[in-house]
Amino acid sequence: MTVSDATLHPFATAELGLADFAAALTQGRISSVAAVGAALDRIEASQPTLNAFRIVRREKALAEAVAADERLAAGERLPLLGVPIAIKDDTDIAGEPTAFGCGGELPPKIEDAESVRRLRAAGAVIVGKTNTCELGQLPFTSGAAFGHTRNPWGAEYTPGGSSGGSAAAVAAGLVPAALGSDGAGSVRIPTAWTNLVGIKPQRGRISTWPAAEAFHGLTVNGPLARTVADAALLLDTAAGPHPGDLHTPEPLTVSDAVGRDPGRLRIALSLRIPFTATRTALHPEVEVAVQRIATTLRRLGHSVTVADLHYGIMIGASFLPRSLAGVRHVYDKMPGVQVDPRTTANVWFGRALSGPALFAARQAETLLHKRIGGFFRNYDLVLAPTTATPPPRTEEIDGIGVNATNDLITAACPYTWPWNVLGWPAVNVPAGFTDTGLPVGAQLMGTANTEPLLVSVAAQLESELHWERHRPEPWW
Repeated sequence: MTVSDATLHPFATAELGLADFAAALTQGRISSVAAVGAALDRIEASQPTLNAFRIVRREKALAEAVAADERLAAGERLPLLGVPIAIKDDTDIAGEPTAFGCGGELPPKIEDAESVRRLRAAGAVIVGKTNTCELGQLPFTSGAAFGHTRNPWGAEYTPGGSSGGSAAAVAAGLVPAALGSDGAGSVRIPTAWTNLVGIKPQRGRISTWPAAEAFHGLTVNGPLARTVADAALLLDTAAGPHPGDLHTPEPLTVSDAVGRDPGRLRIALSLRIPFTATRTALHPEVEVAVQRIATTLRRLGHSVTVADLHYGIMIGASFLPRSLAGVRHVYDKMPGVQVDPRTTANVWFGRALSGPALFAARQAETLLHKRIGGFFRNYDLVLAPTTATPPPRTEEIDGIGVNATNDLITAACPYTWPWNVLGWPAVNVPAGFTDTGLPVGAQLMGTANTEPLLVSVAAQLESELHWERHRPEPWW
């Protein structure tokens, strides 16, 4: 929806994207109080069924909206002044606990995370913290502490994870955009399963402070939105280092890549599944959807060649110690937290892998950059499925053991985690729907600091496919 000349009714804000929302506020077509209030009403009306939020900041958000309106009336202009957004509940916001999907009584945080500080500095009003699974371990968003978050496209299906609450909130029109995090696909997977754009940026592009790095360098923060332009705007707004960060890539902007001609690119179509210990297979409907993206790229003038990436065993051997040691590290910083026995088991494995195995895993990254980077001598980008299957049913993850859980999540989502090991950027783009109406996605993957190129190509696809026009039925 594009901002019109008419004054906006608060309910109409559910249709607005991030940039249009900001424009409507700047032009005085709606107040922040009305817009934030409408977002909060949608959240609370949908919460018993969709269950996207762990914390709803009604009183605080409305007070912040009052202040935003005063600043707007005084002529102040900021990128997101007065715009309601959401953040994932693995990210600190002052005055609120960070439960990270877990149970137990947790103290409120004293300071904002660096990404939240930057969003506030841009004027954003944070309406709440979205649900995530325990310590971000699953491509499902459910847990004993909060129940199940549902997919706006089908209540019996998961929206994915671990940024599933953020994805559900944006896809359902509760907020125009949200921030999530991606340690093994946790932005890309839920955006694939909810018809959204999700950007996993270069490691360090958005600070993870107060963690100097998250999950031993695997996890980055990234935006979820309906359009490429909105995701790029949120990325640019949240991006930037904290003095304590371990990873500080050279600054760049991505919003200005939207609409820019990337030229004729050499794109590798790789359907090969990275090595796993679990039997995996690409679902036929997902393959058809990814091939449809490849066809569109060819129509746009790019060269798309079937050329499988061969990741090798080393990349998996590098991922597991970093991931499980990261689970252990976060768990140890949350005394008294209540978790599922599967999380307890992963904490135990993380302790066992926190010594020489973790050291070797970190050392392997340089070799992996060199070997996989060599693939890009012949190609500019890689196109691959984001997931191997459409969204599973929400309750499939319930009441099963560690091995069955690993088999389930690996079979559904074997494609995304290598890029977390490498620390390079990737973008999920909506790739269409299954015969039963469930969204699936494809990912564009590049080498270091290629976010502008990825965004440029993703915007080209959006201009052809117009996925932003497809919305689920309202949940409020």
